[in-house]
Amino acid sequence: MNRRNFVRSAGAVTASLAFPQAERLLAEGATSDGWRTFEVKTRVEILKSPGATRVWLPASLSRKMPFQKTLSNEFRAEGGAGRIVEVRADGLAIVAAEFPAGVKPVLTLTSRVATRNYAVDLSAPRRGAESGNRAELEHFLRPTKLLPTDGIVRATATEITRGAETDIEKARAIYEWIVDNTFRDSKIRGCGRGDIRFMLESRDLGGKCADLNALYVGLARAAGLPARDVYGIRIARSELEYESLETSSENITKAQHCRAEVHPRGHGWVPVDPADVRKVVLERTTWKSVA
Repeated sequence: MNRRNFVRSAGAVTASLAFPQAERLLAEGATSDGWRTFEVKTRVEILKSPGATRVWLPASLSRKMPFQKTLSNEFRAEGGAGRIVEVRADGLAIVAAEFPAGVKPVLTLTSRVATRNYAVDLSAPRRGAESGNRAELEHFLRPTKLLPTDGIVRATATEITRGAETDIEKARAIYEWIVDNTFRDSKIRGCGRGDIRFMLESRDLGGKCADLNALYVGLARAAGLPARDVYGIRIARSELEYESLETSSENITKAQHCRAEVHPRGHGWVPVDPADVRKVVLERTTWKSVA
């Protein structure tokens, strides 16, 4: 794998939005057309509940994607009440459950999803690649609390993309800058916080997937490129045999991951994951070129 190659053919498979700490079990099936079907079961139990309890549990993406489609989200909240809330702008689905005092809060969710390998050829624009109108894309240019687009973020993005003329050149420049200047910090709890202003101001560019890929998203937005985080869980073996990028058992409790997507004009949404490059650096000392 050539880390300098900005996803000439970019691939991604994501099962669902990230689940909190809970038991997660996985079952897999396959179809003849390349789609693989997975069933992810999640059980959340609140051990100490002093009174009425509310639980919010991310479900699989509500928006159909080229690499993933949700077949069903079913939940049980015995003794309580719940509903699935969708945030259409982001394609999010969340189970919101409430349990009265005296009831043991246990929420279970079964998500069935289909995924397939997905690649984007960046050598030339492709017909029909522009998904969504401009107003929808503007949603993924906005600043947020942890993803500001002004100050040091904008200044850094401007410096990184200096001389880049096209969206692809800007997206590649940001990708290469993150791969060259960040590192994976195994001491970070969970997947990280993604506080990119702090990272740049402190010059502490270590982190995990939610830090490094959030940095990509924030810099891309500051450079005028629609970009978004995609939080999920790893559900399959790595075709490149990278142990750190796969799950090896049906219990995927600790398989959370976050990657990024960027929307260069003429290409649609493109999966990007510089954080996984930094992770594999620690696993492999010799890089292989992948055709």
